[in-house]
Amino acid sequence: MTATTDQPVGDDILGIGFGPSNLALAIALETEARHGPVRPSARFLERQARFGWHRAMMLPGADMQISFVKDLVSLRDPTNPFSFLNYLHRKGRLIAFLNLKTFNPSRVEYNDYLAWAAEHFAESVAYGEGVEAVHPEIRDGRLAAFRLAGRTESGAVRMRRCRHLVVAAGGDPWIPEPFGRLRGDRRLVHSSWYLPGIAAALGNPRLDGPERRVLVVGGGQSAVEIAVDAGARYPRARIDLAIRAPALKPADDSPFVNEIFDPAAVDRVHGAPEPVRAELIAAHRDTNYAVVDADLIQSFYQTLYEQDVSGETRYRLLRSTRVVAIAPGPAGLAATLRDDVAGTQATKGYDAVICATGYTRAAVPTMLDPLRPFMAAETVDRHYRLPLAPAEPRLSLHLQGFAEASHGLTETLLSILPIRAGEIAATILDLERAARGAIRPAAE
Repeated sequence: MTATTDQPVGDDILGIGFGPSNLALAIALETEARHGPVRPSARFLERQARFGWHRAMMLPGADMQISFVKDLVSLRDPTNPFSFLNYLHRKGRLIAFLNLKTFNPSRVEYNDYLAWAAEHFAESVAYGEGVEAVHPEIRDGRLAAFRLAGRTESGAVRMRRCRHLVVAAGGDPWIPEPFGRLRGDRRLVHSSWYLPGIAAALGNPRLDGPERRVLVVGGGQSAVEIAVDAGARYPRARIDLAIRAPALKPADDSPFVNEIFDPAAVDRVHGAPEPVRAELIAAHRDTNYAVVDADLIQSFYQTLYEQDVSGETRYRLLRSTRVVAIAPGPAGLAATLRDDVAGTQATKGYDAVICATGYTRAAVPTMLDPLRPFMAAETVDRHYRLPLAPAEPRLSLHLQGFAEASHGLTETLLSILPIRAGEIAATILDLERAARGAIRPAAE
Protein backbone atom coordinates (compact mmCIF):
# COMPACT_ATOMS: atom_id res chain seq x y z
CA MET A 1 0.00 0.00 0.00
CA THR A 2 1.33 3.47 -0.83
CA ALA A 3 2.25 5.78 2.01
CA THR A 4 -0.16 8.47 3.07
CA THR A 5 0.61 11.90 4.49
CA ASP A 6 -2.57 11.95 6.57
CA GLN A 7 -1.95 12.45 10.30
CA PRO A 8 -2.61 9.08 11.97
CA VAL A 9 -5.26 8.69 14.63
CA GLY A 10 -3.50 8.04 17.94
CA ASP A 11 -4.31 5.72 20.85
CA ASP A 12 -2.11 4.42 23.65
CA ILE A 13 -3.08 0.81 22.92
CA LEU A 14 -4.24 -0.75 19.65
CA GLY A 15 -5.42 -4.32 19.27
CA ILE A 16 -5.57 -6.03 15.89
CA GLY A 17 -8.53 -8.39 15.82
CA PHE A 18 -11.48 -8.46 18.19
CA GLY A 19 -12.19 -12.12 18.76
CA PRO A 20 -12.17 -13.81 22.18
CA SER A 21 -8.47 -13.06 22.84
CA ASN A 22 -8.61 -9.29 22.47
CA LEU A 23 -12.11 -9.19 23.95
CA ALA A 24 -10.63 -10.77 27.09
CA LEU A 25 -7.86 -8.16 26.92
CA ALA A 26 -10.38 -5.30 26.68
CA ILE A 27 -12.04 -6.60 29.85
CA ALA A 28 -8.70 -7.03 31.63
CA LEU A 29 -7.56 -3.51 30.72
CA GLU A 30 -10.80 -2.04 31.97
CA THR A 31 -10.59 -4.03 35.21
CA GLU A 32 -6.92 -3.25 35.87
CA ALA A 33 -7.28 0.45 35.05
CA ARG A 34 -10.21 0.72 37.44
CA HIS A 35 -7.82 0.13 40.36
CA GLY A 36 -5.27 2.79 39.48
CA PRO A 37 -4.75 6.34 38.20
CA VAL A 38 -3.31 5.24 34.84
CA ARG A 39 -6.03 4.74 32.24
CA PRO A 40 -4.51 4.52 28.76
CA SER A 41 -6.81 4.76 25.77
CA ALA A 42 -7.41 1.50 23.89
CA ARG A 43 -8.99 0.72 20.55
CA PHE A 44 -9.46 -2.54 18.67
CA LEU A 45 -9.55 -3.00 14.90
CA GLU A 46 -11.70 -5.80 13.50
CA ARG A 47 -11.97 -6.57 9.80
CA GLN A 48 -15.40 -8.18 10.19
CA ALA A 49 -18.37 -5.84 9.92
CA ARG A 50 -19.67 -6.99 13.30
CA PHE A 51 -18.64 -9.24 16.12
CA GLY A 52 -18.70 -12.93 15.30
CA TRP A 53 -16.84 -16.00 16.50
CA HIS A 54 -16.67 -18.93 14.05
CA ARG A 55 -20.09 -18.00 12.68
CA ALA A 56 -19.62 -20.42 9.78
CA MET A 57 -19.48 -23.33 12.24
CA MET A 58 -22.59 -22.59 14.29
CA LEU A 59 -23.97 -26.07 13.67
CA PRO A 60 -27.15 -27.38 15.30
CA GLY A 61 -26.34 -29.53 18.31
CA ALA A 62 -22.64 -28.61 18.42
CA ASP A 63 -21.42 -28.03 21.97
CA MET A 64 -18.34 -26.36 23.38
CA GLN A 65 -15.43 -28.63 24.21
CA ILE A 66 -14.47 -26.66 27.32
CA SER A 67 -16.30 -25.83 30.52
CA PHE A 68 -18.23 -22.57 30.76
CA VAL A 69 -16.01 -21.75 33.77
CA LYS A 70 -13.22 -21.15 31.23
CA ASP A 71 -14.96 -18.03 30.04
CA LEU A 72 -13.50 -14.55 29.47
CA VAL A 73 -12.86 -13.78 33.15
CA SER A 74 -13.61 -16.48 35.72
CA LEU A 75 -10.17 -18.10 35.97
CA ARG A 76 -8.77 -14.69 36.90
CA ASP A 77 -11.74 -13.22 38.77
CA PRO A 78 -14.92 -15.27 39.32
CA THR A 79 -16.72 -12.16 40.60
CA ASN A 80 -16.22 -10.23 37.36
CA PRO A 81 -19.52 -9.11 35.76
CA PHE A 82 -18.40 -10.45 32.36
CA SER A 83 -18.62 -14.07 33.52
CA PHE A 84 -20.72 -16.62 31.66
CA LEU A 85 -22.87 -17.09 34.78
CA ASN A 86 -23.65 -13.38 34.90
CA TYR A 87 -24.49 -13.50 31.19
CA LEU A 88 -27.01 -16.28 31.92
CA HIS A 89 -28.40 -14.26 34.81
CA ARG A 90 -28.77 -11.14 32.65
CA LYS A 91 -30.48 -13.17 29.93
CA GLY A 92 -32.85 -14.79 32.42
CA ARG A 93 -31.63 -18.32 31.70
CA LEU A 94 -29.49 -19.16 34.74
CA ILE A 95 -31.92 -21.60 36.40
CA ALA A 96 -32.86 -23.23 33.09
CA PHE A 97 -29.18 -23.71 32.22
CA LEU A 98 -28.57 -25.39 35.58
CA ASN A 99 -31.36 -27.81 34.75
CA LEU A 100 -29.39 -28.92 31.69
CA LYS A 101 -26.79 -30.39 34.10
CA THR A 102 -23.90 -29.62 31.77
CA PHE A 103 -20.63 -27.70 31.89
CA ASN A 104 -20.59 -27.39 28.10
CA PRO A 105 -22.96 -24.84 26.54
CA SER A 106 -23.87 -25.00 22.90
CA ARG A 107 -21.56 -23.26 20.45
CA VAL A 108 -24.44 -20.98 19.44
CA GLU A 109 -25.01 -19.89 23.04
CA TYR A 110 -21.31 -19.33 23.68
CA ASN A 111 -21.09 -17.12 20.62
CA ASP A 112 -24.03 -15.15 21.97
CA TYR A 113 -22.19 -14.80 25.30
CA LEU A 114 -19.13 -13.43 23.54
CA ALA A 115 -21.27 -11.02 21.49
CA TRP A 116 -23.00 -9.87 24.69
CA ALA A 117 -19.62 -9.07 26.25
CA ALA A 118 -18.40 -7.40 23.05
CA GLU A 119 -21.40 -5.03 23.03
CA HIS A 120 -20.00 -3.34 26.13
CA PHE A 121 -16.94 -2.23 24.13
CA ALA A 122 -18.71 -1.15 20.95
CA GLU A 123 -17.35 2.40 21.19
CA SER A 124 -13.79 1.06 21.44
CA VAL A 125 -13.93 -1.16 18.35
CA ALA A 126 -13.54 -0.12 14.72
CA TYR A 127 -15.43 -2.82 12.84
CA GLY A 128 -14.90 -3.26 9.14
CA GLU A 129 -11.31 -2.07 9.39
CA GLY A 130 -8.45 -4.37 8.43
CA VAL A 131 -4.73 -3.83 8.98
CA GLU A 132 -2.40 -4.43 6.06
CA ALA A 133 0.94 -3.57 7.62
CA VAL A 134 2.55 -2.16 10.76
CA HIS A 135 5.35 0.35 10.15
CA PRO A 136 7.96 1.71 12.57
CA GLU A 137 7.99 5.31 13.71
CA ILE A 138 11.62 6.11 14.38
CA ARG A 139 12.96 8.81 16.68
CA ASP A 140 16.69 9.30 17.33
CA GLY A 141 17.38 5.95 15.70
CA ARG A 142 15.02 4.07 18.03
CA LEU A 143 11.59 2.57 17.52
CA ALA A 144 9.28 5.10 19.17
CA ALA A 145 5.78 4.08 18.05
CA PHE A 146 3.84 1.85 15.70
CA ARG A 147 2.01 3.14 12.64
CA LEU A 148 -0.75 0.90 11.34
CA ALA A 149 -1.76 1.09 7.69
CA GLY A 150 -5.18 -0.31 6.94
CA ARG A 151 -8.37 0.03 4.97
CA THR A 152 -12.02 0.29 5.82
CA GLU A 153 -14.74 -1.70 4.09
CA SER A 154 -15.31 1.22 1.74
CA GLY A 155 -11.67 1.05 0.64
CA ALA A 156 -10.61 4.23 2.45
CA VAL A 157 -7.03 4.29 3.76
CA ARG A 158 -6.82 4.56 7.54
CA MET A 159 -3.61 5.32 9.43
CA ARG A 160 -3.35 4.78 13.17
CA ARG A 161 -0.59 5.18 15.73
CA CYS A 162 0.10 3.63 19.13
CA ARG A 163 2.79 2.81 21.69
CA HIS A 164 1.38 -0.59 22.66
CA LEU A 165 0.24 -3.06 20.02
CA VAL A 166 -1.49 -6.40 20.66
CA VAL A 167 -1.93 -8.67 17.64
CA ALA A 168 -4.65 -11.33 17.91
CA ALA A 169 -5.53 -11.75 14.26
CA GLY A 170 -6.10 -15.51 14.35
CA GLY A 171 -4.75 -18.19 12.06
CA ASP A 172 -5.04 -18.51 8.31
CA PRO A 173 -7.19 -21.35 6.90
CA TRP A 174 -4.89 -24.14 5.76
CA ILE A 175 -5.76 -25.61 2.38
CA PRO A 176 -3.06 -28.20 1.64
CA GLU A 177 -1.99 -29.53 -1.70
CA PRO A 178 -3.42 -30.66 -4.00
CA PHE A 179 -6.42 -28.47 -3.05
CA GLY A 180 -4.55 -25.17 -3.13
CA ARG A 181 -4.78 -24.84 -6.91
CA LEU A 182 -8.58 -24.73 -6.62
CA ARG A 183 -8.69 -21.60 -4.48
CA GLY A 184 -11.54 -19.47 -5.75
CA ASP A 185 -13.60 -22.44 -6.96
CA ARG A 186 -16.87 -22.27 -5.01
CA ARG A 187 -17.02 -26.07 -4.89
CA LEU A 188 -13.94 -26.14 -2.65
CA VAL A 189 -14.87 -25.09 0.89
CA HIS A 190 -12.75 -24.69 4.03
CA SER A 191 -14.36 -25.34 7.40
CA SER A 192 -13.81 -21.68 8.35
CA TRP A 193 -16.51 -20.69 5.83
CA TYR A 194 -18.49 -23.92 5.88
CA LEU A 195 -22.09 -22.70 6.24
CA PRO A 196 -22.04 -20.03 3.51
CA GLY A 197 -19.65 -22.16 1.47
CA ILE A 198 -21.80 -25.28 1.37
CA ALA A 199 -24.82 -23.18 0.43
CA ALA A 200 -22.88 -21.60 -2.45
CA ALA A 201 -21.65 -24.99 -3.63
CA LEU A 202 -24.86 -27.01 -3.32
CA GLY A 203 -27.65 -24.44 -3.17
CA ASN A 204 -30.42 -24.30 -0.60
CA PRO A 205 -31.36 -27.62 1.00
CA ARG A 206 -34.57 -29.26 -0.30
CA LEU A 207 -36.13 -32.61 0.52
CA ASP A 208 -36.75 -33.17 -3.17
CA GLY A 209 -33.38 -31.72 -4.23
CA PRO A 210 -30.95 -33.56 -6.50
CA GLU A 211 -28.63 -36.19 -5.14
CA ARG A 212 -25.29 -34.66 -4.18
CA ARG A 213 -21.87 -36.13 -3.46
CA VAL A 214 -19.73 -34.44 -0.82
CA LEU A 215 -16.18 -35.21 0.23
CA VAL A 216 -15.01 -34.08 3.68
CA VAL A 217 -11.26 -34.21 4.31
CA GLY A 218 -9.90 -34.28 7.85
CA GLY A 219 -9.88 -36.46 10.94
CA GLY A 220 -10.74 -33.98 13.70
CA GLN A 221 -13.84 -32.73 15.49
CA SER A 222 -14.78 -30.21 12.80
CA ALA A 223 -14.53 -32.81 10.02
CA VAL A 224 -16.95 -35.23 11.69
CA GLU A 225 -19.32 -32.42 12.69
CA ILE A 226 -19.38 -31.18 9.09
CA ALA A 227 -19.92 -34.67 7.66
CA VAL A 228 -22.89 -35.21 9.97
CA ASP A 229 -24.29 -31.73 9.33
CA ALA A 230 -23.96 -31.94 5.55
CA GLY A 231 -25.87 -35.22 5.52
CA ALA A 232 -28.62 -33.78 7.71
CA ARG A 233 -28.76 -30.50 5.79
CA TYR A 234 -29.00 -32.23 2.39
CA PRO A 235 -31.15 -35.34 2.92
CA ARG A 236 -30.25 -36.83 -0.47
CA ALA A 237 -26.53 -36.19 -0.23
CA ARG A 238 -23.94 -38.94 -0.01
CA ILE A 239 -21.03 -38.06 2.24
CA ASP A 240 -17.50 -39.46 2.15
CA LEU A 241 -15.22 -38.66 5.09
CA ALA A 242 -11.57 -39.26 4.16
CA ILE A 243 -9.09 -39.59 7.02
CA ARG A 244 -5.37 -40.35 6.82
CA ALA A 245 -5.43 -42.36 10.06
CA PRO A 246 -6.77 -45.92 10.27
CA ALA A 247 -9.51 -44.80 12.68
CA LEU A 248 -11.13 -41.75 14.23
CA LYS A 249 -9.32 -41.09 17.50
CA PRO A 250 -10.99 -39.84 20.69
CA ALA A 251 -9.73 -36.70 22.37
CA ASP A 252 -7.93 -37.47 25.61
CA ASP A 253 -9.67 -35.35 28.25
CA SER A 254 -8.69 -37.41 31.29
CA PRO A 255 -7.80 -35.32 34.38
CA PHE A 256 -4.02 -35.72 34.46
CA VAL A 257 -3.62 -35.18 30.72
CA ASN A 258 -6.05 -32.26 30.81
CA GLU A 259 -3.70 -30.41 33.16
CA ILE A 260 -1.78 -29.35 30.06
CA PHE A 261 -4.52 -26.70 29.69
CA ASP A 262 -4.06 -25.33 33.22
CA PRO A 263 -2.49 -21.87 33.59
CA ALA A 264 0.41 -23.42 35.49
CA ALA A 265 1.25 -25.55 32.45
CA VAL A 266 2.36 -22.43 30.57
CA ASP A 267 5.13 -21.87 33.12
CA ARG A 268 6.10 -25.54 32.94
CA VAL A 269 6.28 -25.59 29.15
CA HIS A 270 7.93 -22.19 28.78
CA GLY A 271 10.53 -22.97 31.43
CA ALA A 272 11.55 -26.30 29.92
CA PRO A 273 14.61 -26.70 27.66
CA GLU A 274 13.59 -26.40 24.02
CA PRO A 275 13.84 -30.14 23.16
CA VAL A 276 11.85 -31.06 26.27
CA ARG A 277 9.30 -28.37 25.48
CA ALA A 278 8.75 -29.86 22.03
CA GLU A 279 8.33 -33.33 23.58
CA LEU A 280 5.75 -32.03 26.06
CA ILE A 281 3.68 -30.46 23.29
CA ALA A 282 3.96 -33.54 21.05
CA ALA A 283 2.97 -35.85 23.91
CA HIS A 284 -0.29 -33.95 24.38
CA ARG A 285 -1.29 -33.41 20.76
CA ASP A 286 -4.09 -35.98 21.06
CA THR A 287 -5.91 -33.58 23.36
CA ASN A 288 -6.56 -31.15 20.51
CA TYR A 289 -5.31 -32.16 17.05
CA ALA A 290 -6.97 -34.71 14.73
CA VAL A 291 -9.15 -36.03 17.55
CA VAL A 292 -12.91 -36.19 18.12
CA ASP A 293 -15.08 -36.13 21.22
CA ALA A 294 -15.89 -39.69 22.28
CA ASP A 295 -19.67 -39.11 22.22
CA LEU A 296 -19.53 -37.86 18.62
CA ILE A 297 -17.45 -40.88 17.59
CA GLN A 298 -20.01 -43.14 19.23
CA SER A 299 -22.89 -41.38 17.47
CA PHE A 300 -21.18 -41.49 14.06
CA TYR A 301 -20.29 -45.16 14.50
CA GLN A 302 -23.93 -45.90 15.30
CA THR A 303 -24.99 -44.07 12.13
CA LEU A 304 -22.66 -46.24 10.05
CA TYR A 305 -23.92 -49.37 11.80
CA GLU A 306 -27.57 -48.50 11.17
CA GLN A 307 -26.71 -48.07 7.49
CA ASP A 308 -25.47 -51.65 7.45
CA VAL A 309 -28.74 -52.77 8.99
CA SER A 310 -30.91 -50.84 6.54
CA GLY A 311 -28.76 -51.52 3.49
CA GLU A 312 -28.82 -47.82 2.50
CA THR A 313 -25.42 -46.15 2.51
CA ARG A 314 -25.23 -42.35 2.69
CA TYR A 315 -22.09 -41.95 4.81
CA ARG A 316 -18.75 -43.63 4.22
CA LEU A 317 -15.62 -43.46 6.35
CA LEU A 318 -12.61 -43.79 4.07
CA ARG A 319 -9.76 -44.84 6.35
CA SER A 320 -6.04 -44.49 5.62
CA THR A 321 -7.04 -42.41 2.62
CA ARG A 322 -5.33 -39.43 1.00
CA VAL A 323 -6.44 -37.14 -1.79
CA VAL A 324 -3.49 -37.26 -4.18
CA ALA A 325 -5.03 -35.24 -7.03
CA ILE A 326 -8.08 -33.14 -7.71
CA ALA A 327 -9.29 -31.53 -10.89
CA PRO A 328 -12.23 -29.24 -11.71
CA GLY A 329 -14.79 -30.13 -14.32
CA PRO A 330 -18.22 -28.98 -15.47
CA ALA A 331 -19.90 -31.76 -13.50
CA GLY A 332 -17.93 -31.28 -10.27
CA LEU A 333 -14.54 -31.91 -8.74
CA ALA A 334 -12.76 -35.14 -9.64
CA ALA A 335 -10.77 -36.33 -6.61
CA THR A 336 -8.24 -39.15 -6.84
CA LEU A 337 -8.24 -41.04 -3.54
CA ARG A 338 -5.43 -43.36 -2.50
CA ASP A 339 -6.00 -46.14 0.03
CA ASP A 340 -2.56 -46.43 1.64
CA VAL A 341 -3.29 -49.82 3.20
CA ALA A 342 -4.61 -51.49 0.05
CA GLY A 343 -2.20 -49.59 -2.17
CA THR A 344 -5.01 -48.71 -4.59
CA GLN A 345 -6.44 -45.48 -5.86
CA ALA A 346 -9.62 -44.42 -7.61
CA THR A 347 -11.07 -41.19 -8.99
CA LYS A 348 -14.53 -40.08 -7.89
CA GLY A 349 -16.64 -37.04 -8.70
CA TYR A 350 -17.96 -34.71 -6.01
CA ASP A 351 -20.27 -31.71 -6.06
CA ALA A 352 -18.39 -30.19 -3.12
CA VAL A 353 -15.12 -30.87 -1.30
CA ILE A 354 -14.74 -29.56 2.24
CA CYS A 355 -11.32 -29.18 3.81
CA ALA A 356 -11.55 -29.47 7.59
CA THR A 357 -7.78 -29.14 7.70
CA GLY A 358 -7.25 -26.51 10.36
CA TYR A 359 -5.21 -23.33 10.36
CA THR A 360 -1.63 -22.15 10.01
CA ARG A 361 0.03 -19.54 12.18
CA ALA A 362 3.42 -18.00 11.53
CA ALA A 363 5.58 -17.23 14.56
CA VAL A 364 5.35 -13.58 13.49
CA PRO A 365 2.41 -12.39 11.34
CA THR A 366 3.45 -11.05 7.94
CA MET A 367 1.80 -7.68 8.65
CA LEU A 368 4.68 -7.07 11.07
CA ASP A 369 7.39 -7.55 8.42
CA PRO A 370 8.26 -3.81 8.29
CA LEU A 371 9.24 -4.09 11.98
CA ARG A 372 11.74 -6.91 11.48
CA PRO A 373 14.82 -4.64 11.63
CA PHE A 374 13.80 -3.86 15.22
CA MET A 375 13.02 -7.42 16.33
CA ALA A 376 15.58 -8.75 18.79
CA ALA A 377 13.95 -12.19 18.46
CA GLU A 378 10.96 -13.79 16.76
CA THR A 379 9.70 -15.55 19.90
CA VAL A 380 7.66 -13.78 22.55
CA ASP A 381 8.76 -13.75 26.17
CA ARG A 382 6.81 -15.34 29.02
CA HIS A 383 4.31 -12.45 29.01
CA TYR A 384 3.72 -12.70 25.24
CA ARG A 385 5.86 -9.65 24.47
CA LEU A 386 8.04 -9.66 21.36
CA PRO A 387 11.53 -8.29 22.17
CA LEU A 388 12.32 -5.07 20.27
CA ALA A 389 15.61 -3.18 20.02
CA PRO A 390 16.57 -0.44 19.78
CA ALA A 391 13.23 0.80 21.08
CA GLU A 392 11.77 3.18 23.63
CA PRO A 393 11.26 1.41 26.99
CA ARG A 394 7.61 2.46 27.07
CA LEU A 395 6.87 0.52 23.86
CA SER A 396 5.44 -3.01 23.73
CA LEU A 397 4.34 -5.46 21.07
CA HIS A 398 2.32 -8.48 22.21
CA LEU A 399 1.13 -11.48 20.22
CA GLN A 400 -1.85 -13.66 21.16
CA GLY A 401 -2.23 -17.03 19.50
CA PHE A 402 1.18 -17.31 17.84
CA ALA A 403 3.36 -18.94 20.51
CA GLU A 404 2.32 -22.57 20.81
CA ALA A 405 5.93 -23.72 20.39
CA SER A 406 7.05 -21.74 23.44
CA HIS A 407 3.89 -21.54 25.59
CA GLY A 408 2.09 -24.81 24.88
CA LEU A 409 -1.24 -26.00 23.56
CA THR A 410 -3.30 -23.37 25.38
CA GLU A 411 -1.96 -20.71 23.02
CA THR A 412 -4.50 -21.16 20.22
CA LEU A 413 -7.41 -22.24 22.44
CA LEU A 414 -9.87 -20.61 24.83
CA SER A 415 -8.55 -22.39 27.91
CA ILE A 416 -6.68 -19.58 29.69
CA LEU A 417 -7.86 -16.43 27.91
CA PRO A 418 -8.40 -14.39 31.09
CA ILE A 419 -5.02 -15.33 32.56
CA ARG A 420 -3.12 -14.41 29.39
CA ALA A 421 -5.12 -11.20 28.96
CA GLY A 422 -4.43 -10.25 32.57
CA GLU A 423 -0.69 -10.75 32.12
CA ILE A 424 -0.61 -8.62 28.97
CA ALA A 425 -2.74 -5.89 30.55
CA ALA A 426 -0.55 -5.81 33.65
CA THR A 427 2.62 -5.57 31.53
CA ILE A 428 1.26 -2.65 29.51
CA LEU A 429 -0.06 -0.77 32.55
CA ASP A 430 3.21 -1.28 34.46
CA LEU A 431 5.08 0.29 31.54
CA GLU A 432 2.67 3.22 31.49
CA ARG A 433 2.89 3.74 35.25
CA ALA A 434 6.68 3.65 35.14
CA ALA A 435 6.84 6.08 32.22
CA ARG A 436 4.35 8.52 33.69
CA GLY A 437 6.02 8.31 37.09
CA ALA A 438 9.35 9.22 35.47
CA ILE A 439 7.80 12.08 33.52
CA ARG A 440 5.88 13.66 36.40
CA PRO A 441 8.87 14.88 38.53
CA ALA A 442 10.50 16.44 35.47
CA ALA A 443 7.27 18.30 34.69
CA GLU A 444 7.01 19.51 38.26
